[in-house]
Amino acid sequence: MNLSDEQKSVVCQWVSEGESIARIQNLLKEQFSIGLTYMDVRFLVDDLGVTYKDSTEVANEAKNEDVDVEPGTEIPAEDINEASGVVVDVDAVIRPGSLVSGNVRFSDGVTLGWQLTSTGQLGLIPGDDPEYRPSNEDLQSFQTQLQDLLKDKGF
Repeated sequence: MNLSDEQKSVVCQWVSEGESIARIQNLLKEQFSIGLTYMDVRFLVDDLGVTYKDSTEVANEAKNEDVDVEPGTEIPAEDINEASGVVVDVDAVIRPGSLVSGNVRFSDGVTLGWQLTSTGQLGLIPGDDPEYRPSNEDLQSFQTQLQDLLKDKGF
């Protein structure tokens, strides 16, 4: 991760404005054509030594929210709020019948499973509410993040 001083300054500004890691990941790609994984962006923010504005308040809100997350899924406190966007992860143990699988948490806090079959079909696995439909913006963000994540993992 070789960012110029100007780019590092911009990332620090985004953090101070309360942008989530996922949003910073997207902004880096959009504004600087820098493709980093979610985890790389987390490390970058840590390396820059910046902290999120009102991080205690965000963590308290996260504890009080009714967020549907699979047990064992680690989502940073700064990313558990409606403004944070979409967070995608890949399962360590792949779901049966899938080439690759994982979970996605949409901006409204709902977490669904996803899977990619060996035939290339991508599907969301319905949760508690089978009628739930994420927004088009969330779906687009999910697909973009998933594509980048899978590319980084060699798929």
